[in-house]
Order: sequence, then C-alpha cells, then structure tokens
Amino acid sequence: MREKGHKKHTFRQVNHLLNTYCHGCFLHKQLVAEQGRRHAHRFCITKCTVGEQLKSLGSQLNEN
Repeated sequence: MREKGHKKHTFRQVNHLLNTYCHGCFLHKQLVAEQGRRHAHRFCITKCTVGEQLKSLGSQLNEN
C-alpha cells in the first residue's frame, strides 16, 4: 500500500515540474526552431536541471 502512495506522490512531483518549468519553456521553443525537436529533446534530458530531476523521478518509478 505504501508503494502506491509513493508512486502517486512521485507522479505529482513530475506533473508539478512539467507544469511549472517545461510547458511554455522559451529555451525549448528556441532550440526547436533553430536545431529541431530531437536536439531540443536531447538538451532537455541531458543538460537541463529540470530534465535531470525528471529523469531521477522516472528512475524512482522504475525501481518499484
């Protein structure tokens, strides 16, 4: 039962990060326009601090 509550909390954290920082991100829009979606996505995953947090939360979900 505790695992289910932990997953819900983690999903809430992910949604909060996405809604607060990612949706409407100027840098992402600029990278898409200049270098394409793949480059922008890779930047978000590897170099953006929010992307790193999302990656960490995702790995927590996969552990359970």
